[in-house]
Amino acid sequence: MPENLDHLRDWIGREERRADWLTPDLAAKFHATLALPGAPPAEGEPAPPMIHLCLAQPALPPDALGGDGHPQLGTFLPPVPLPRRMWAGGDLRFHAPLLVGERVTRVSRIAGVTPKIGRTGPLCFIDVEHEIRVGDDSRVAETQTLVYRGDDAPAPPAAEPAPEGETVRDVETTPTLLFRYSALTFNGHRIHYDRRYAREVEHYPGLVVHGPMQATLLCLLAAEIAGQTPRRFRFRSLSTIFDGDGLRLHARRTEAGVSLWTSRPGGPLAMSAEAEFA
Repeated sequence: MPENLDHLRDWIGREERRADWLTPDLAAKFHATLALPGAPPAEGEPAPPMIHLCLAQPALPPDALGGDGHPQLGTFLPPVPLPRRMWAGGDLRFHAPLLVGERVTRVSRIAGVTPKIGRTGPLCFIDVEHEIRVGDDSRVAETQTLVYRGDDAPAPPAAEPAPEGETVRDVETTPTLLFRYSALTFNGHRIHYDRRYAREVEHYPGLVVHGPMQATLLCLLAAEIAGQTPRRFRFRSLSTIFDGDGLRLHARRTEAGVSLWTSRPGGPLAMSAEAEFA
């Protein structure tokens, strides 16, 4: 570890509250960016699951951002002294749909801080709980797990190619798609749109395909297969996909619901997910 990180646990319990409107314009842009079928939902109609990731995001001036484009650490999120941030996974429970036109409140809480030594070197996992409310009505409960790692972490060893699903969809991971999803979610992380930064600073071969976008596409695919929004959706990031790789969505029905995963064509598992409907 670069230093003892136990003091970061003092951030556990810290809360933040933000509000936003789920406008028809946002619903239409979400629908267009992800190339969803049919017409976008109109005011008063249910919005697609995972659209809450576009709502109530921090809107900070440039001098409040870090070099990677994220909000500076040490305010809501703890000041982890590891520079590389990725979204490691999530666990969501959908209680009821958000409706277009509603005012949404997101209540966020730091739930866990876990330093580790992994095969790629020092790591620190941060669990953040979010509750998405409309008034006093809880619509979505979510736990996000973020992972921070050092500058010189070696790439993990190559894995076996992912299996093919019963249902397979291909998504073209263009820079335009990555930029538009970053804009929708007000995500300033430069690895998704700044190729020079991604290559020269974080040493990636290209632009990184967002973990949340992969999770969103898998959740929407599960809802399409089952004909309803999952009651619970869990996902875990396993490896990175870059623009130009192509993104392949896989799914198969199970007794509990739908098992899903992503890969690049012929490549290893990038994300695994489970959707439950009972």
